[in-house]
Amino acid sequence: MEEKIKKVIRDVPDFPKKGIVFKDITPILEQPELCRLITQEFAKHAKSLKPDAVMGIESRGFFWGLLVAQALNIPFIPVRKKGKLPYKTVSHRYDLEYGSAEIEVHEDAIKEGSKILIHDDLLATGGTAAAAAHIATQQGAEVCGFSFLVNLSFLNGEEHLKTYSQNIDSLVSY
Repeated sequence: MEEKIKKVIRDVPDFPKKGIVFKDITPILEQPELCRLITQEFAKHAKSLKPDAVMGIESRGFFWGLLVAQALNIPFIPVRKKGKLPYKTVSHRYDLEYGSAEIEVHEDAIKEGSKILIHDDLLATGGTAAAAAHIATQQGAEVCGFSFLVNLSFLNGEEHLKTYSQNIDSLVSY
């Protein structure tokens, strides 16, 4: 599976800034069968964690986060940048390499005592996924795991997430 996915991911040099090689997953979306296989693989792993909901991080985390939630017949919780959700929210501000960011979810989306799987397309430094986990735990939920299409393992993002869960799954590593 990893090699199939790697053949389709496009490297975009110097995006979003010089010296960065961006891993563009959007060509995968042009291949419905590969998308189905990826969804099945994520759902198979997620099922063993028995989550009550999937939190998908804006925006590429929505692609498979929603599909996995549907495959498991559980709710999907969108994690958005501050100011993008229309109802009352809870948020968390966190530091990035160059500044800070803030994410939020609807205040009634996470049920106390629930088990949450957090999904995003790519794990880099782990800051955004850790911020989502922080929100989940602050709302009284347990983070049962994380799932990513791509892990940039040389950035050691897993280390930021192990505080919340040892279950960190990715289909592709660089």
